[in-house]
This record gives sequence, C-alpha cells and structure tokens, in this order.
Amino acid sequence: MGLLERGLKVGIHRHSLNAAGRFASAAGAATFVPAGIPKQTVGGAYNTGVIGKTYTTLLGGRELTLETGKLAKLVSGSVTLRYGDTLLLVTAQARDDLSTLDFLPLTVEFEERHYAVGKIPGSFPRREGRPGEKAILSARITDRQIRPLFPKGYRQETQVIITVLSADGQNLPDVLGPIGASAALSISDIPWGGPTACVRVGMVGGEYVVNPTVDQQALSELDLVVAGTRDAILMVEAGAKGASEDLLVGAIEFAHAQMQPIIDLIEQMRAELGHEKFTFIEPASAVSVDVVPELADAARAAGLKDALLTPGKKDRGARLKALRDGLIAGRVNPEDADAAAQITHYKNAFNKVEKAELRRLILDDDLRADGRNTRTVRPIWIEARALPRAHGSAIFTRGETQVLGVATLGTERDAVLIDDLTAETEDKFMLHYNFPPYSTGEVKRVGGQSRREIGHGNLAKRAIRAVLPSFESFPYTIRLVGEVLESNGSSSMATVCAGTLALMDAGVPITAPVAGVAMGLVMEDGRYRILTDILGLEDALGDMDFKVCGTAQGVTALQMDIKIAGITPAIMREALSQARDARMHILSKMAEVLPAPRSELAPTAPRIVTMKINAELIGKVIGPGGKQIRELEALGASINIDEDGTIRIFSASGANADAVRARIESLTREAKVGEEFEGTVVKTTPFGAFINLFAGQDGMLHISQMSEQRIQTVEEAMNVGDKLRVKIAGVDDRGKIDLIRPELEGKIAPREPRAPREGGDRGGRPPRR
Repeated sequence: MGLLERGLKVGIHRHSLNAAGRFASAAGAATFVPAGIPKQTVGGAYNTGVIGKTYTTLLGGRELTLETGKLAKLVSGSVTLRYGDTLLLVTAQARDDLSTLDFLPLTVEFEERHYAVGKIPGSFPRREGRPGEKAILSARITDRQIRPLFPKGYRQETQVIITVLSADGQNLPDVLGPIGASAALSISDIPWGGPTACVRVGMVGGEYVVNPTVDQQALSELDLVVAGTRDAILMVEAGAKGASEDLLVGAIEFAHAQMQPIIDLIEQMRAELGHEKFTFIEPASAVSVDVVPELADAARAAGLKDALLTPGKKDRGARLKALRDGLIAGRVNPEDADAAAQITHYKNAFNKVEKAELRRLILDDDLRADGRNTRTVRPIWIEARALPRAHGSAIFTRGETQVLGVATLGTERDAVLIDDLTAETEDKFMLHYNFPPYSTGEVKRVGGQSRREIGHGNLAKRAIRAVLPSFESFPYTIRLVGEVLESNGSSSMATVCAGTLALMDAGVPITAPVAGVAMGLVMEDGRYRILTDILGLEDALGDMDFKVCGTAQGVTALQMDIKIAGITPAIMREALSQARDARMHILSKMAEVLPAPRSELAPTAPRIVTMKINAELIGKVIGPGGKQIRELEALGASINIDEDGTIRIFSASGANADAVRARIESLTREAKVGEEFEGTVVKTTPFGAFINLFAGQDGMLHISQMSEQRIQTVEEAMNVGDKLRVKIAGVDDRGKIDLIRPELEGKIAPREPRAPREGGDRGGRPPRR
C-alpha cells in the first residue's frame, strides 16, 4: 500500500511567478514528512517526501481522478489522470521567447509506452519509435479541442505531451488525454481559455452510454467523441452504422451534459492551485485596428467585390493579389527602413478586409466567391475505371477539388499488423490519403504522411468501413488510396466519393454507396448562414467545418470543428439536414456512373477461392515438411489454411485457383459407403485386388467378391490395369476400404467385415486416419 492510500497528510506543490513573469516551483505550506523517509537535500532545498493533491468525480459510473504536484513538477502544468487502470501523465509547457512564426506554434504529442500493457515493443531495437496512426489520431483529438481557446496573437511555442503510463485495455486513453491536457493548461501559467472536457458516447441496447468500455463499444452502433467548454461544443468526431441525424444530435447533447462534472473538477483545481497566467506580446505584424477601416474603404472602391467573385481559384487569387499590392504600393515607401514590416502589416490588414467582405456577401446577399448560393453543390463529373491495370479506380471531381480513388485487392497475408497498446490485431481494410503539393499549385518538400493526411484518411476510412462486406463473404484485404489531384476545399469528402466508386468499380459488394460533403457556417450578431460544399477560403473565413458522410439511409461518419461559441442544437440539426440534401444530390450523380458494384471482379483482380476440408486432413494438404503445399503453390497460387479446415486459394488467374482447388479436393476426398467409382486395378494378391478410386485412395476387392463362380486366382477375373465399376461396401476403423462389384450385389454372399485392429476399440493406440 502506498503512502497516499495510507491516508497520510500530504502537501500541495505550488508554483510562484518569478521576476520575469514566468513560474518558479516551490513547495507549498503544510507539508508533511512521513516517518521513516529521510529528508534529502536537492539543489539546496529539502525533498519533503510525497506531495500532491487529488480531485475525483464519477464518469459513466467509474471514478475519474486527477492528481497534480506529484510527478513532473518542473513543468508549467502537470497532471496525472486515472480512469480504471488506465493512467496518463499530461504536461503543458510554453517557451519564454516569442516565436517568429505567423501562426500558433502548438504541438501535441501522444506517447504510447508498451510497458503500459506489459509488452516489449516488436521493433528491431525493441523500443518505441515514431508514433503510430492511433497515437497520431489521439493527439489530433486533443489538439482540435485546445487549439481554438488560445488567445489571438499568442505566439509562444507551446507543447502538450500525453504519456500513457498504464492501459487496462477497457478504458481507452484517446478521450482521456484531452481531459488531462485541459487540466494541465488550466493550472499552468499559459494563457488559455479553458477548461474543456471530452467524452465518448456509444449506443448499446438503444441507450446512450458515456465512455463505453472496449467490450461495450464492440456492441455499439455508434462511436462518437465530443469535446466542449461549459457552454459550447468545440469538436465532434463520429463513426456510425447509418445513424439518423436526430440520433446524432441527441448524442451530442447527452455528451455535453456528461462533461459538466469534469469541467467543475478542473475549475476547482484551477481555483485552488492555478498559477497566474503570464502576459504575452503580440507580434509586430499584428494588425492595428485603425488601419482596417481605411483600407476596407479603399479596397471596395478599387473593386474588391468583383475581384472576390472572379471565377476560378487561380484567377481569383491573381486579381486579389494585384489589388492588394496596388493598395500597399500607394501606402508604403520602399525606401523606408521599416518598409518590409509595413508591407507585412498591410497584408495582414488586407486579409482581414477580404475575410470581412466575403462574410458580408454571404450574410447579406447569399452570394459566395464562386457565384453559388449557400445550398448549391459545385458541378460534379465522374469517370470510372480510369486506370487500365488497377483492380478498381475512379476520378471524382467536384468544382476545383479532384481525387483519384484506387482500390487494390489482396489476401489476408496483406493485412496490416496493428501493434499499439491494444491487443495485437490485423486490419484487412486500409485507406491512405495522399495530399501532394501540386494539388494546391504549391512547391513543398515531399516526405512521409503528415498528421493532416492521416486524420483525413481516417475520416474517410470510418465512412466507408461501415458498408464493407464481411471477410467471410468477401475474403479479400482491401487497400484504398485517395490521390488528391486538385484541392479547393473538402478533399477528404471527395476521397470518400472516389473511394466508394473505386470499390464499386472493383466489384466489391458494398452494402450501399457512401458520399461525403463539407459544410460551413458564417455567424454574426445572431444572423447565420450554413454553407454547403465549402471552398478552401470558406473553411478559413468561416466559423465551422462540418464534414458529414453517409448513405441514403443515414450517417456513417462525422467530423465537426467549431471556431466560435454558441452553436445551438437547432443550428446543428439544420446543418445536418442541409448536408443530407447535398449528400443525396451527390449520391444521385454517382449512381449515374455506377448504380451498383460491378457483378464481376476486374480482369486484373486476383481470385480467391474458399473451400472447407476436414481439419484432420490438413496434414495431407501440407505434406511432409511442407512438400505438398509447395507443389500446390507452384501451380500459381498462394494458399492459406485455418485451423478449422478453411482453405483460401489466392491467384492472379481464376484457372490456376480452380486447378489448385481440384488438387486439394482430390487430396482430401473421403470415401463414403455406397459411393461408386470407375476404378483401376493397381495391384493383385492371392486374396484380392487393390483398386485405385481417386488420387491417394485405394480400396480392396476381395477374391470372393469378384465373380458369381468360385475362382482360384484373382487373374482369372482381372489383371493390373483393368478398369471396372466398384462400390464401397464398408470402411473399417483404420480407414481401410472394402469394395464390391455393384452388378454382383445380392447375387453373392457379402464378405464378413474385418475385425477391429487390436487395441483400436479397447483404449489402446487410436486407429490411423
């Protein structure tokens, strides 16, 4: 039993601000040194033993405990969070100096430690390496929750690190990390507008369940993650099996109610232990308020509205740049010493003017930059079977966003191994989203997948997974790739459409087509408009990014990021309804090209033949030392055998797969009493002849069963090589087969059955098969 469990009084670790306005740590008052633990001098101070303070609430009927002041005490904000036997350490730290970047330099790291589940990493050096996909997605959940609440103009490099110290396999750490981050930031000296909270909602037995365990989630029709503040929702991410819009809104409202005790707990921590927030200086390039109105008037007079309504992303950008540069040239003397700073200053001001004018056009005139109103989907064109050798492919273009979807089919040997803190599993469905720089007309370094690519790919994957056939009915590993060729908003949703079409082109029997659309919001002074199928600039200027994917029956995936407070359930319902209208329009366009999956696999697609044999005969297929299965695979196929006798034959050629199947059927065929065969005499003996029935199986025709007349030798009735019709009369305990001639059945006395092998029926050595 630890010191805390013994009920010992402990001190509270506090921080105090130093002269520079940053924190310095010191032990708080009322500390207690437990008996038997000597004081230790560290840096001229006394280590007074165990310190810390815990805060506990109930969530989903289980205790959620936050503790601070015990671990990682040199950092600005540090907490441990325990839920069941899942334990996280979360830290938050900011640099003293101002970053030169023109955006918030926030990083969130989600560190999985294999010791948390009692495992040694499977990598060659046997230590953790780069974060896996699950860790990156978990970090993104936290990032999307906390990022909107940093003050505008804040440019101190800030880092939040979530380390999984223990994982019980039932209480997942991905939704606990955001709670720990909220607590760490709230008690730190970092300026931040929280607290926030995050919960998962499932639906089991028709009831919403908060933070379902892994076992409960396996039974759930819904996987919804929601983050928010006291009064508003900040982030939503969901996967579902065709959920209705009303069900989703109800789940979000339920989640927000479940967050309130967590927010209460963090506010209590902040009130009791929180540090004074340090002040920060906005970068010199921040826009002076007095510049914007004058520049806005000049821009409107110079034709800002016409420039914003220029068709085409590139042409619009060129006109806006020319307008901006002209306005700046009349206001900045290039000979001035601070000319560069002035230019940056006016560029930032012009961006504000441009954003404000676009928002005004949307709110006042229901007019968007490409000339659409707020409910119209951009023009769509689709081409299926775009690549000659791919198993399935399609190009989906919506406005200036274009994605090439490519489907590849493989065997279960191609499944990806999941080696994280969950049980080691294989995933037989992969979706990879690629966003090359040329898709936006830019030049950038090309490297590995970014976190954004992983996040967008995961959203599309969740949307499509809901309609995939079971592996038992369609035993292929499936890889989908979304190659973004052009991007002007909503490329992840175009990936959902292109990926669905590629699967249908490949002949994958999905249960229903899936389409996706990105929705936006512009809201000011109580007025708002919801935008269908947003452009890239509308994502930047808007107040919401709301991606909805689904079939004609319901929603399969959803992702929402809110940039303002005050999104009501009524607005969410309206956005979901408008998204459904858009989704149905897109699905109709897809159906014009591919109304259903193709009835046959593409000629280039591999064939998988599934068969079942007696599990006791697996050895005959493998052969001594694997000799037989090597011979079978030499026919042009790969073979996978399950312990229950299920065999999957994978080949690029349907003919090769059928040939291997025929060989296996021959090898594993079992003789049954009453079956008749056209057999060949392969050996004669004084007592009878051995007749080959099929490959690897002979039967014995006794001399007494060869003729109606008594014969002295077998050769009087038959010789080696003769063919004759025989029937199986019996199979003994050793698998030995007795034959008769069907035309003589009933005309001669049947032979007495063979005696059982000694010991075979008496508990001795079992009979051979």
